[in-house]
Amino acid sequence: MRARFRIEYLAAAGAAGIIIWLLFTRPFIGMADSGDFLRVLMTAGLDYNPAATTYEDRFFSYANQHFAYGSLRGAYITSQLIPVFIARGLGWIYDSSLFNVRILAAVYGALLIAAVYLLVRTGRKYSMAAGVVLTAGLLFIFLDVRYLAYFNSFFAEPVSLIFLLLTLGTGLRLAHQEQPGRWTLIFFFFCVFMLVCGKLQNTPLGVVFALYGLRFLPLRWDRAWRKLVLICCSALFLLSALLYAFAPDGLKHINLYQTVFYGILNGSPDVKGDLDALGLPQKLAGNAGSNYFQSDVPIKQDAPEMKADFYDRMSHGKVMLYYAAHPQRLIGLMERAARQSVYLKPGYLGNYEKAEGKPPGAFNDTYSGWSRFKAAHMPNSLLFIVLFYIVYYGVCVIEWLRAREGSAKMTSELLMLVGFVGFFAFLIPIMGDGLADIEKHLFLFNAAYDIMLLASVTWLAYRIAVLLGFGRDGRRISYSSYRQP
Repeated sequence: MRARFRIEYLAAAGAAGIIIWLLFTRPFIGMADSGDFLRVLMTAGLDYNPAATTYEDRFFSYANQHFAYGSLRGAYITSQLIPVFIARGLGWIYDSSLFNVRILAAVYGALLIAAVYLLVRTGRKYSMAAGVVLTAGLLFIFLDVRYLAYFNSFFAEPVSLIFLLLTLGTGLRLAHQEQPGRWTLIFFFFCVFMLVCGKLQNTPLGVVFALYGLRFLPLRWDRAWRKLVLICCSALFLLSALLYAFAPDGLKHINLYQTVFYGILNGSPDVKGDLDALGLPQKLAGNAGSNYFQSDVPIKQDAPEMKADFYDRMSHGKVMLYYAAHPQRLIGLMERAARQSVYLKPGYLGNYEKAEGKPPGAFNDTYSGWSRFKAAHMPNSLLFIVLFYIVYYGVCVIEWLRAREGSAKMTSELLMLVGFVGFFAFLIPIMGDGLADIEKHLFLFNAAYDIMLLASVTWLAYRIAVLLGFGRDGRRISYSSYRQP
C-alpha cells in the first residue's frame, strides 16, 4: 500500500530529474527563434541579447539563453504572458543585467512536474499496473527533449502542452474527489483558460470547455458550488471571445494570407477557379503558393491594394464555406498535414547556442527515444489517424456505458475531450494558417494524440489488472451520496 501511495512522488521526482538534466546542465538546449519571439518579448519588456547581432545569431540557426531587459512596448495579449512575467520578475532578482531564459524553463518545469504528479495520483487509484504504466509513459513521452526544448524559448507551445496535461489532471482530480473542492474547480478553469488563450488558434476551444464545464454542476448540490461553476463557465466563454476579438489585425492578416495563398491556392489545380469561388480578383493569382513572409511576390503582402482586394473581402467564415463546398480539397490538405504530424519540432530550427561550435540548425537529440520512434515508425497517414480515433472513441463510449461510478464516466468524458482537442488542433491550423509552419502548428495535436496513445496503453494495463483481480472495476460502485439531491 505504501508503494502504491508513493508512486506519484516517484513520478514527480523522475520528471524533475529529467528536466534538470536536459534543461539546466551543459550544453544549453533551447529553440531558435522563427520570428515569433518578438511580439512576446516586446509585451513582456524584454529584447534580444545585444551580443546576438547578426540574423543568423537570432533566427532559425541557434538558440539563445540570454535576453536583454527593456521597456513594455507591445500589446500582444495571451495567457503565455503570465508565466513569462513571473519568470521576468524572478530573473530580475537573479540578474538585473540579462534575462536567462532558463528561469522561464524552471517555471514551465515546475508546472509539468505538477501535471505528472496529478495524473499519476489519479491513475494509480485504479490499479498498480495502471500507475506504473502511466508513470513510465509520462516520463518517456512528455519529457522527450523535443517537447522540453521548447521550454527554453518564448514559443507558446509549452503553455499548450503543460496546461492540456494540467487540465486533464485537475479534471480527473475533480471527478475522483469525494467532496470536490472549490479551489480545485477554480484551478481547473484557470488551466483551461491558460490552454485556450495561449494561442489565437486555440481560443474557439474555450466555448467547448465552457459548455463541458456545466458537467460539474451535479458534483455538489449546494448553491454556492453551482453558482461558482456558472461563473467559471461564463468567465471562460467571455475571456476566450474577447481574446479573439481583440487580437491584433496584423496577426489576423497573416493567418488569412497563409490560409488562402499557402493553403487553398498552394498547389491548386485551378487557381483562377478558386479565386472566383472565394470572390477574389484574378490579379492575386501570382501570389498563389507564397507565404506571408516571402519578398519575391508580385503583390506585396502589406501593399495598400491588398487591403481592398483581399483582407477586406476575406474571412475565415468564407474559408469554411469554401471547404464545405470543396471537401476533397480539405481532405487533400489534411493528408499532407498528416505526413508531417509525427514530427515534434520543425526541422529548420536549431537548439544549440552558437558558442557550442555546432553547425547552423544542429539539434541535440539527447533523450529523444519517443520522438525518434514516432518519426521512424508511427504511421503518418490520415487513414491511420481516423482509424485510431474511431477505436479510441469506441472504447471510451463503451467504458462510459459500462461505468456506474460517476468518476469513471467523467474519466471517459475527459479523455474524449482530449481527443476533441486533438481533432480541433489538427484541423484549425490547416483552415486558419494553411500549411505554413505546419509541424510547429500541429504541436497541440501531437500533445493530445500522445495523451490518447498513453491513455490507451494505460487502459490496457488496467483491464488486464482487472481480469487478474488486481484492479477496481467502476461498474460495481455506485454514485456517492453527496452527489444526489
